[in-house]
Amino acid sequence: MGTILLSPLFSKANVYDVNGDGAVTAADVTALYDVMLNNDYTNAIYPDINGDGVVTAADVTSVYEVLLNGYPVPERLVGGDVSMITKYEQNGAIYKDRNGNTISNILPYFGEQGWNAMRVRLFVNPENASSSDKEEGVIQDLPYVKALGKRIKDAGYALVLDLHYSDSWADPGKQTVPAAWSGASVADLQDSVYNYTKRVMQEMIAAGARPDFIQLGNEITGGMLWPTGQVYPTGGAPDGGSWENFAAYQHSASTAVRETSPETKIILHVEMHNINQPGGFFGNCESYGVDYDVMGLSYYSAYHGTFANLNAVLNKMEAASSKPIMIMECGYGYAWALPGTNYDLTATYPYSNEGQKNFTVAMIAALKQHSRVKGLFWWWPEANEFNIPWSNHVTGSWWNGSLFNNNNGIAQDALYEMKQFIE
Repeated sequence: MGTILLSPLFSKANVYDVNGDGAVTAADVTALYDVMLNNDYTNAIYPDINGDGVVTAADVTSVYEVLLNGYPVPERLVGGDVSMITKYEQNGAIYKDRNGNTISNILPYFGEQGWNAMRVRLFVNPENASSSDKEEGVIQDLPYVKALGKRIKDAGYALVLDLHYSDSWADPGKQTVPAAWSGASVADLQDSVYNYTKRVMQEMIAAGARPDFIQLGNEITGGMLWPTGQVYPTGGAPDGGSWENFAAYQHSASTAVRETSPETKIILHVEMHNINQPGGFFGNCESYGVDYDVMGLSYYSAYHGTFANLNAVLNKMEAASSKPIMIMECGYGYAWALPGTNYDLTATYPYSNEGQKNFTVAMIAALKQHSRVKGLFWWWPEANEFNIPWSNHVTGSWWNGSLFNNNNGIAQDALYEMKQFIE
């Protein structure tokens, strides 16, 4: 039994620090016993852990649970995909708050602004990715993710692990089989998915980085492990693919998760290319008995349209399944249009610090109209090349939807608005 440093991320986090010394340790259990056995409150600031009006063994159990398993996962999550944060730190990025003050440690700083969850992606073998993909952030192998995942968990955040089941980017346009699995039969791919997922879970748990949530694929609106696992989201599949194959791959993955970590919640993550696809996808998942806990969705207004579109998609998802929903990716530019922009909302939300902030506020207001939306994650909020010379750059081009200005390292106002989602 070790020490859990206190985190500002959960509303009751300080309650578990019974003696008020800034950490949760065995001393807090001792303080509770002193209250129970001797009616001695000397060392107990927060003795009634569960708020039922008395100090009993149930309060002791609550502290033990935190010591053994970490903080309880909040009902509503807000955070970001910070898969590149280690690289920016290593290369010397300087982060500043919106007043220009240097932030000494960026990971806990997000928590100080009300964030309580972080997502990290994992590729099967990113060494096989193209040089251009590596240049744009395909670097997350298992050792990298274990180390970052432990940091995230130790800081008190809920951890979402995003499995790509590919050596490089997996998304609606490509779901490429890892090179090591190339040419395998459907049956062999099922085995590979099971064995890989189980190994990842076992190693993450052993590293102190048990995922609270796990995505079994990234933006799998069209299936996974193409061509055999390719599907049409609203039904049917192209030649070579089938919903039966896709469901079998998902079954292999979910079985591995359930066997190794029953408490980890499974997310199926899609994007909203049009308003019918997400609902159709999850309707088919229900029909084929796919095992999952959360419907995940990417929403970028530049590609997916207005909040009216978002509302329509969420309505269809809610009709397709009774499960909760999380926005796994979102973002909006602060200086110029995102590449490939199809929808221009600059008349209302100009590409500026203020425009990005106002977009974020409006998006959160739209999401709060749907009580089953339980999570909101910003894509790549930590992108920041400030103070990094080009000779040591992190990526070949800047992500303009970051929550830090690449030119000066100063935090965007939108960063501070994200907490409204859980307030």
